[in-house]
Amino acid sequence: MLTSESTTIAHLLEELDRLCQQMAIGQLILTSHAREGQLHLFYGRLLYATGDFHRVRRWQRAIQKYAPQWQPPNQSLSFDPDKPWEYQLLYEGIATEQLTLTQAKSIIQVVALELLFSLSRYTDAVIQWEPRDDSKSELTLGLALSLRELATVVTKAEQLGQKWHDAGFENLSPNLTPVYKKAISPTALSGWGKYLNGKYTLWDISARTRKSIVSVTKMLLPLVKKGLIQFRNLKDLPNPVFTQPEALLSLPQPDKGLIVCIDDSPTVAQVLEKIVQSAGYKIIGIQDPVLALAKVAEYKPDLIFLDLVMPNANGYTVCQFLKNAPVFQNTPVVILTSRDNVIDRSRAKLVGASDFLVKPPKPKETLAIIEKYLQLTQ
Repeated sequence: MLTSESTTIAHLLEELDRLCQQMAIGQLILTSHAREGQLHLFYGRLLYATGDFHRVRRWQRAIQKYAPQWQPPNQSLSFDPDKPWEYQLLYEGIATEQLTLTQAKSIIQVVALELLFSLSRYTDAVIQWEPRDDSKSELTLGLALSLRELATVVTKAEQLGQKWHDAGFENLSPNLTPVYKKAISPTALSGWGKYLNGKYTLWDISARTRKSIVSVTKMLLPLVKKGLIQFRNLKDLPNPVFTQPEALLSLPQPDKGLIVCIDDSPTVAQVLEKIVQSAGYKIIGIQDPVLALAKVAEYKPDLIFLDLVMPNANGYTVCQFLKNAPVFQNTPVVILTSRDNVIDRSRAKLVGASDFLVKPPKPKETLAIIEKYLQLTQ
């Protein structure tokens, strides 16, 4: 029997195959009368999947499952509003070596699985593509899911949907929370009492008990029929607090050395900031390449990290301009890029670049380059 889940999934796979072949950039939006979700694609690969319902709960479950020791930053952070904040946190976690690539990809996969399963249950689900002009971004493709990896997730979502359908749960949402009635003691609920206090959804209980969502629902349904528990809706957890990216960080007083990072991605600037400040260096982050030239001339840094691809500017052109200025002839310029190849390295040398640093920047490699060139200039 072809269920509504199968129909939606089949259509989704067709769209993903087409978009991946085109190396498309944008959002694949799945909309129903009740919910909406987005698959954020970058050159035909999945950056992250987001939804308008229980987004933070889904994120927290995935972290607890695959990276329970990791503590993502919870203070006010400056992230790119056009990219999923979850992806940018994963990017930073890898760059600072707090996460492995396997952990980060597993988090993306399980989030996408839950979201696709939930959305595919709606018979009126509509799929719409929204392209974006974001080719300037250099977020690493190594973290994004390939078509093969994404197709595996979609297939698992379809299989889970079929099991949910076969169990007769079409009218139940896994985002509901089971709550015991006041007249019933939690101890009388066969060990399930601690999960029936209105704080956990069926997804949450599945994650905590390490049982499938179908198994959990099957175990709880008899209690519902007996009138011992009832299902309710539950609010999402609070969103992390983020700020809009500033064009320029405040000017610090030089210590071991002053470094400027010219990169339109605030995520990269923040990763570098954590790395260099821990080693006693000071850093200024500049996201606007037009503003950068004037600010660099004002601050006269000891070393410059320069993004290769930025809006309204070419990293090679900016590097050549800097090296042609007498005041910066001896200032090391290190190219930041995810395109580490012989052609780019050769071209960078021709315009005066001192070295390459591959994104996302790693602490050891970053500090090694800084110490190498600052020792030469001091």
